[in-house]
Amino acid sequence: MSEQHKVTASGKKIAAQMGVFERWLTLWVALCIVAGIGLGHMFPGPFQTVGNMEVAKVNLPVAFLIWLMIIPMLLKIDFRSLHRVREHWRGVGVTLFINWGVKPFSMAALGWFFIGYLFKPWLPADQIESYIAGLIILGAAPCTAMVFVWSNLTDGEPHFTLSQVALNDLIMVFAFAPIVGLLLGLSAIIVPWETLLLSVGLFIVVPLIIAHIWRERLLSIGGQKALEATLKRLGPLSLLALLSTLVLLFGFQGEQILAQPLVILLLAVPILIQVYFTYGLAYLLNRKLGEVHCVAAPSALIGASNFFELAVATAIGLFGFTSGAALATVVGVLVEVPVMLSLVRITLATKEWYERSTIPTE
Repeated sequence: MSEQHKVTASGKKIAAQMGVFERWLTLWVALCIVAGIGLGHMFPGPFQTVGNMEVAKVNLPVAFLIWLMIIPMLLKIDFRSLHRVREHWRGVGVTLFINWGVKPFSMAALGWFFIGYLFKPWLPADQIESYIAGLIILGAAPCTAMVFVWSNLTDGEPHFTLSQVALNDLIMVFAFAPIVGLLLGLSAIIVPWETLLLSVGLFIVVPLIIAHIWRERLLSIGGQKALEATLKRLGPLSLLALLSTLVLLFGFQGEQILAQPLVILLLAVPILIQVYFTYGLAYLLNRKLGEVHCVAAPSALIGASNFFELAVATAIGLFGFTSGAALATVVGVLVEVPVMLSLVRITLATKEWYERSTIPTE
């Protein structure tokens, strides 16, 4: 097959496996930025009312929207697949190393260098620490849902992807708060631990429990067909909840962005470097260890992508709607789809090169 035909086939596969919302997520996010800034400028009163609807520092409307985002995604996770992690231990080991041993710390280092030093003169001084905090939170939240799309697009081994994501979610319950707290502490950022732990409970533990019970109920009533039908119905709702959250957030952030239009671009730089660095490292480590390509592809893509819904929710919970932390996590949403699609194309284009020196696994 010629290179042109490969590119065409890849594009058709992407169109087939990603819905309109997913394919054009960057466009929708950009439109939400414009809509949020405009509405926040014209109607500041309603936005302030929504912002004040808090209990224990948790904004209730946003908490509801976050649940609408996260729970449908967690419905895909089958924790009974955890026993299969041993089948591709090399890929699992690489992904865990990247997600928990490299990614949070490399993101913190990139944030300290670019935001705390190199770009500091062009950023509002009172938000520097908050921007770094947002990047740290983003780096500590490994991808949960969209990775199934990336895995399918690269012909990834589905059982590996499912078991790896399930294991990541389980680890996230216990590791997310300590890692975020440690890195924020190293950045001399005061950590409201009660709010951080509450965020983990509200946006990881409770949704996981609800999703697991709901999943088992669907399977017992109508089997896999009922589960897939429910996921199909909930998919657009989940993305609409994300976009609604972004409109609210940019309604609060609008004045700051208009005053500093370069902020989003500057925040994107360390995020982009982080994504390509972690992907490249995971991909090469899998090749070095002799893992097959259908496992290496989702392994590297899981390591590169982020659970941006959790990151946005945590940043808002810890620092508020108007914080630089919330804005930094949203930049992660803005670049997610085009960057990950570029990695999908790199993965497909390098498959023959990867397999030339890969030692077959048992």
